Amino acid sequence: MSTPPKFHTLGSLQIPRGLVWVDEFGWSRVDRASEHGTTGALLVDVAVRQAGRPITLQADSDAGWMQRSALQALYAMAEEPTATYALTLADGRSFEVMFASADPIAAQPVARPELPRQQHPYSVTIKLIEV
Repeated sequence: MSTPPKFHTLGSLQIPRGLVWVDEFGWSRVDRASEHGTTGALLVDVAVRQAGRPITLQADSDAGWMQRSALQALYAMAEEPTATYALTLADGRSFEVMFASADPIAAQPVARPELPRQQHPYSVTIKLIEV
């Protein structure tokens, strides 16, 4: 039996598999909207979403930390306005994603180094959307 990879990958960047997909079950492909018409009848509109599923990868206080050098590369990727990337989770699932439009990356250093080295760990949240 093979060992699962130690990383997720976003494009060619390896990110720790300790970053957990926290909103995996918070979205549905089926979108329903309802309202009452002028006669009082219930009108229901149903559509299947083609894209837009949020994928938020989040570190915990003791897992999923990312080194400063990888975080800098991640920020550079997020600066590409229309770029899409292949996201492969450590469990093998793959998605085509882009960075979310509002605050796609949040990062806090672990401890408070005055002069952080490139290997210094950061607790990170990455907000992506499936395209």
